[in-house]
Amino acid sequence: MRQSMANRPAAPRVPRGRRACCLSNSSFELHSFYAVYTKRVDDIEAGSKSRPPAPALRFVAAALIVREREVLIGQRRADQPMGSLWEFPGGKIEPGESPQEALVRELTEELGIRAEVGPAVTRIRHHYRRGGAVDLQFFAVREFSGEIDNKIYKQVRWVKLEDLPSYDFLAADRGLIKDLAAGKLL
Repeated sequence: MRQSMANRPAAPRVPRGRRACCLSNSSFELHSFYAVYTKRVDDIEAGSKSRPPAPALRFVAAALIVREREVLIGQRRADQPMGSLWEFPGGKIEPGESPQEALVRELTEELGIRAEVGPAVTRIRHHYRRGGAVDLQFFAVREFSGEIDNKIYKQVRWVKLEDLPSYDFLAADRGLIKDLAAGKLL
């Protein structure tokens, strides 16, 4: 049965800047509550510790240096993070660099070669379990000048595409390894 507005009890007075709720009908009644809004979203301090910072996202360019049905891989030194794991040569994209420019620079620094960066092959975004994330852009490199001179790795190897899964790669590369070995890319 409906009550007329005149017969309903008066709603409680709500102070300015607050919201109240009160619902009722014949089968149930919800009691009043107040919600106080203390700050607008844009008033919250930038340095607020209310939420942990997001993991840093690193942008990386990597090379799939190919000759016939082989690709060049490098094994990280034991003293490096994720030591002894295998990876494709490349590195961090610096501010103001394109991925291709970063890759040319990194291959010169790591291997002493001047690469002709080819087309993009794939892009992977990977979040590591212990925090941090990487956005990897892979490019084919079929031509380069100079002799390969390993400057940073424990070792470098030319490996047949189908043999890649037998190497212990960085977690971010593992899906790519399967596709390369299956002949889906390159």
